[in-house]
Amino acid sequence: MRLRCDFYSESLGIGTAMTVLLPQSADGQIGLAATTRERTPVLYLLHGLSDDDTIWTRRTSIERYASSLGLAVVMPQVGRSFYCDEVHGNRYWTFLSEELPALVNSSFNVSSCREDTFVAGLSMGGYGAFKWALRQPWRFAAAAALSGSLDIAKPEREHALPDLFRTIWGEGRRPANTDDDLLTLMARAEIADLPALWVGCGTEDFLLPDTHRFLHAAHERGVHVTHELPPGGHEWSLWDEQIRRVLHWLPLQP
Repeated sequence: MRLRCDFYSESLGIGTAMTVLLPQSADGQIGLAATTRERTPVLYLLHGLSDDDTIWTRRTSIERYASSLGLAVVMPQVGRSFYCDEVHGNRYWTFLSEELPALVNSSFNVSSCREDTFVAGLSMGGYGAFKWALRQPWRFAAAAALSGSLDIAKPEREHALPDLFRTIWGEGRRPANTDDDLLTLMARAEIADLPALWVGCGTEDFLLPDTHRFLHAAHERGVHVTHELPPGGHEWSLWDEQIRRVLHWLPLQP
């Protein structure tokens, strides 16, 4: 079952949207395996810089993959915010980390238990997924980043997106060494509290150096990260395959 939900956000002060996939027991559907569970697990699946909440269902087979696992999928819309509370914009981090899960848990029959809750995303969404998991590790059993922008603090990223950086962090301010810097969050993390982590990136992807730096930071802390670095670029053909692999990697309860 796929729903496009339009609603008002208190955090943002505007109307926004999310796309939600809910497992449905429907044995009569040809070519679609369906599973339902007594306690429905939920995956928060985050979009990239140029996308919106509909992109995963338009570019991948996420609906088919999730149906066979009895998994609900929540895909919020956050613009080009890098999942941050913007200095000159809206409070997208507050929306994501506080308002959205409360709304989902009150609106849909999904589990709110940590062992049933997961987060993943691609590119900017991979960054958002790991930031959420590292800042609120008590919320998730597992987190995954696909071609993630995992080193937002490096100067090259700001030089490529100067106007966006000013909107999000303000004139002359930088995300380095703050709670928006994944490498800083990893250095501060309580290792025993972290969820399981998965990283994927194509070997021809321009964000591959970010992946290597994050993996190095995790290795330095003694944090195990499952990682797959197959051939491929920053492209949906790779992400469609990798999100399927992520779903089967998730520690779903029997």
